[in-house]
Amino acid sequence: MGETLFDKVWDSHVVDQLEDGPDILYIDKHLIHEVTSPQAFSALNDKDIPVFRPQQIVATVDHNVPTLNQHLPIKDELSRNQVAKLRKNCEEHDIELYGLGHPYQGIVHVIGPELGITQPGMTMVCGDSHTSTHGAFGSIAFGIGTSQVAQVFASQCLLVSKPKSMRITVDGELKNGVHPKDVILYIIARLGTDSGTGYFVEYAGKVFENMSMEGRMTVCNMSIEMGARGGMIAPDQTTYDYIEGREFAPSQAEWQQKIKNWKSLPSDPNASFDKEYCFDAAEISPMITYGTNPGMGIGIQEQIPSSQNESFQKSLDYMGFNQGDTLNNLPINYVFIGSCTNSRIEDFRVASAYVKGKKKAENVNALIVPGSQQVAKQIQDEGLGIIFEEAGFLIRQPGCSACLAMNDDKIPAGEYCVSTSNRNFEGRQGPGARTILASPLTAVAAAIEGKIVDITQL
Repeated sequence: MGETLFDKVWDSHVVDQLEDGPDILYIDKHLIHEVTSPQAFSALNDKDIPVFRPQQIVATVDHNVPTLNQHLPIKDELSRNQVAKLRKNCEEHDIELYGLGHPYQGIVHVIGPELGITQPGMTMVCGDSHTSTHGAFGSIAFGIGTSQVAQVFASQCLLVSKPKSMRITVDGELKNGVHPKDVILYIIARLGTDSGTGYFVEYAGKVFENMSMEGRMTVCNMSIEMGARGGMIAPDQTTYDYIEGREFAPSQAEWQQKIKNWKSLPSDPNASFDKEYCFDAAEISPMITYGTNPGMGIGIQEQIPSSQNESFQKSLDYMGFNQGDTLNNLPINYVFIGSCTNSRIEDFRVASAYVKGKKKAENVNALIVPGSQQVAKQIQDEGLGIIFEEAGFLIRQPGCSACLAMNDDKIPAGEYCVSTSNRNFEGRQGPGARTILASPLTAVAAAIEGKIVDITQL
């Protein structure tokens, strides 16, 4: 029996197996940020344990940093203290930090790939659930809790049970206007938010093979929203072309050997998965969410389904919707394009191409938040910034921003926000805020029109 991509990477990193217990898994890269690391550092300091391999840690600030005037002292006390604590901890443990003002600073799941740190066949962890993003490169990447962060600090290993394997195949051609975000929202809506519990997902088929790396990252990013431990896509020429020449990519002397190793990673033709699903790309339309979890999604032209479930109705009450409603032409006042799901240069190229020569609706507050300093520079160098500004959009500095409302970028209570982020939970973007998840193209079209519109009809 052949091996899956997941099996190959996982098994090659098992240091030892505990009898009737979890595996001891070696971790290649540990990503940290200002919010979930302080307690882990404190646990080490209390026991006088050093960080085992600081050179394998990548540190940045992203979750709770302001996205305006980053050159000035941080006004918010909590954010200021978190950033200062991370700086102090990194200095004490000899960890390089990409802090505010550093050209590599940005959202942790954006900077890893764009710097060439994320590579096929790796194991990667971070105290953040959307670490699954890095699986787009054929790596095993998943979020961990604070106690596990301390565990990796101390040993560069993790005690963890091996998940089961799932393959989701999408074949065929996507309709014009349907983007990677629509694909993953469709999958989650069809399968449910608990369908991946206990599994690591491999995405396969022509749709994913034809996606850019940015698109693949969007898909893998939201694997956690279907309950999966993580998601993966087999590395191929698209992967190699993306990595080559980046700051921390393998040197030319190593490159050919790395390619040879990476080419051995895809699942064998006779590999067996614990569960499989298949979908037809032609069935996927531009998607939006109508409820308070990412599985509550429909095509823009579809009606909100009917259900007698009490929590379902509670969700609709929060959103101000009714069963049977269509959201096409729903007026909205806020649009957010950013987050670790959709804040890469490709996302802003798509958005600016639609915006060019247009003006946003007067009632809409439209926020553009790049995922990193490098993306921010590309936006300006490519002239996208001028396009957005002339259309009335606000461009901020890199950070998680309105994805989780930890800083000043919050959506007011009762307002609808078409957002390219990954979660639409109650209050996720601010107390009482109503989040509608969508692709960058659907989001930017809503900003121009002042309402939700079906991009395929424009």
